Amino acid sequence: MTSGFPIHEGTPVQFDAPLPEAVDFAVIGGGVIGVSTALHLARKGHRVVLLEKGRIAGEQSSRNWGWIRQQGRDPHELPIMIEANRIWKDLATQTNVDIGLKTIGVTYLAKTQEDLENYASWLPHAEAHGLDTRLYAGADMARAFPELAGSGYAGILHTPSDMKGEPWVAVPALAGIAKRDGAIIIENCAVRTLDIQAGRVTGVVTERGTIRAPEVILAGGAWSGLFLRNHGIQIPQLSVRSSVAATAPINMPTDMAAVEKTFAFRARSDGGVTLAPGAFHELFIGPSAVRHAAKYKAQFLGDPTGTRFVAMAPRGYPDAWTTPRRWTGDIETPFERMRILNPKPNMKRLKRAAERLQAMFPEIGPVRLETAWAGMIDVMPDVVPVIDRANGIQGLTIGTGMCGHGFGIGPGMGRVLADLASGGDVGHDLTRFRLSRFSDGSPIELGPQL
Repeated sequence: MTSGFPIHEGTPVQFDAPLPEAVDFAVIGGGVIGVSTALHLARKGHRVVLLEKGRIAGEQSSRNWGWIRQQGRDPHELPIMIEANRIWKDLATQTNVDIGLKTIGVTYLAKTQEDLENYASWLPHAEAHGLDTRLYAGADMARAFPELAGSGYAGILHTPSDMKGEPWVAVPALAGIAKRDGAIIIENCAVRTLDIQAGRVTGVVTERGTIRAPEVILAGGAWSGLFLRNHGIQIPQLSVRSSVAATAPINMPTDMAAVEKTFAFRARSDGGVTLAPGAFHELFIGPSAVRHAAKYKAQFLGDPTGTRFVAMAPRGYPDAWTTPRRWTGDIETPFERMRILNPKPNMKRLKRAAERLQAMFPEIGPVRLETAWAGMIDVMPDVVPVIDRANGIQGLTIGTGMCGHGFGIGPGMGRVLADLASGGDVGHDLTRFRLSRFSDGSPIELGPQL
């Protein structure tokens, strides 16, 4: 599976259906959220088109860690994540592609007693939803996880039912299921603007022409804020760079997915390990970062070493100083100029993570990085997404700001968005995810900082 990731502009187009004249629903963005939404809409019998400016899963949806994690979720997000776990298992049986789905358990490593107490604060949420999460410390940890006995950790938080998948394989496979079920999928086709008449969506204007559609779902990841701003909707979404590497095959003593502040790892289906520098990420300073800085104060102060600030974004990035903020449907847009956002990885941090892995498990020998990449994660000030109908533009549904949780929760969130847009039963309380929380005077309430 190593040769297929991450997906990039050189990856062959797999989905190139003709542009339809009219559909019931148009979905913008071919990441895991958009793909899952289109899949569920198609299964409800609706005519749906999925439009992706580059490649399916070309950005963060093929560049993430591959964790399908219930552990540590915001309590309001957790029920959707539990649903997503069930859907992942069902979908894995509906394709002839091995998506690498496996139950491996997710582990949070506690360096100190304070870390362990912080992890313990999440246990009531797990218990309330019947999860198999458990806290281990000292001799208890050594007995249950002998591979961690000499690691020096104070303890761990572990959820055995958490899973992993191979993102660069899984998301295109889900798109294949959606196509089989009737969804029209078009890669290399940017949506320039919404077509709006009298305050209501009537379709989308793409680089290939206009499609009539009374309902549109925006699942544009790191590009969502820029797209919405052009239509007068302000959303305090930023994007941060997260670096990831794949090692050569390693004889690991465990197949768990684990993380602490300085590094994260999980075994891959090809025998290697996916490796990342833990909670570390990088924020490029741009107009939106300056405009929304006050809303991110609590997040940055809560983890002052987790974010490195970079002077400015490279040309063409969503929040670059030179990126246009206004355009019309008859001109080339930023979405066509950058088909796939493909940031350079931070190799210094990745090499440090490799050293940490080798120090943790000396018996594995030298850790060789085979390839490395980075992605831009769409983030929100309170570390939970926006899932809402847009105020002021009837017929527009927004699903963005997954804060690095999108791959795992994708199938569940896609089901919710499909029902939200079509008037079905969403099955969950979405109050926490309303867009107006950033403008109605509500305080910023951070999700779990584990």
